[in-house]
Amino acid sequence: MLLAIDIGNTNISFGVFKGRGLAKRFNISTRDYKLAKLEARLAGLDIGQVVICSVVPQITGRLARDLKGLSGRRPYIIGKDILVPLKNLYRRPRQVGQDRLVNAYAGVRLYGAPLIVVDFGTAVTFDVVSKNKEYLGGMILPGLGISLEALAERTALLPRIKLGKPAEFIGRDTRASMLSGIVYGFAALSDDLALRIKEKIRQKALVIGTGGNINIIARYCRGLDKIDRDLTLKGLSLLENLKKSA
Repeated sequence: MLLAIDIGNTNISFGVFKGRGLAKRFNISTRDYKLAKLEARLAGLDIGQVVICSVVPQITGRLARDLKGLSGRRPYIIGKDILVPLKNLYRRPRQVGQDRLVNAYAGVRLYGAPLIVVDFGTAVTFDVVSKNKEYLGGMILPGLGISLEALAERTALLPRIKLGKPAEFIGRDTRASMLSGIVYGFAALSDDLALRIKEKIRQKALVIGTGGNINIIARYCRGLDKIDRDLTLKGLSLLENLKKSA
């Protein structure tokens, strides 16, 4: 079995692939990661190769060492052992997060091009791929959770609340107003930016929604053509298969 790992700022997402199918998926909080938690989740599974995509360098080495001890194999690291085979038109290509390139590659392989990938994670990212399968760049915004935290931290009277689905569009108490503003606000933002990107590149691009908060916000977005929560993990599986066949 292949173990695909996406290390994000909030969660580490794990996907166990049997062949090309995702057999098991689970998250461990990045802040609370411990080897014992991983061992418990992988108990009874015959893990072969491991591939890691990370935006948290201080966790990458630690997790790679733990996994080598568990599986007996050194994990592949995206950007080091496996390069994402997309033409990268970023002004400084090395500045692009590997997770964004993996999403773009997975989107092209699974859904075609041109496309826009909107990842609702700790940050909200937009990644744009042309009809010629070139990575054009994108946008980075604070995520839904970060935005809620900022409201609580930078104001005197707004409370700290948990992100969730709003009960009403026009909030009739503070909590409802905050949730409505964040969720409906980011949904409208997503829809409008996707339209503006299509106008800018003059291409009818498919819009794919993914990320840890996609299940919360997807129903409020009008411009998402496809929802694929596991896009990054699927991309890692595709890249590992590509390396294996090279």
